[in-house]
Amino acid sequence: MKASTDRVRTVRRWRDTRGQDLVEYALMAGLVAMAVGAMVPDAPLLISRIFSQVSSEITAPQSSPSQGS
Repeated sequence: MKASTDRVRTVRRWRDTRGQDLVEYALMAGLVAMAVGAMVPDAPLLISRIFSQVSSEITAPQSSPSQGS
């Protein structure tokens, strides 16, 4: 009886496809990222430059408004 119960559980595990979609989407995202990286080899440099510019704008001291009379 135990052997047949174990077989039924094993078959149910093999037929279970609940996590399959997530794995497929992750593989697709990885392939797209690799393709974009191959087509645009300067992308990391460009992205780094953009973040550096944004960071310098954020951390630059703001000029205080003039206090005229």
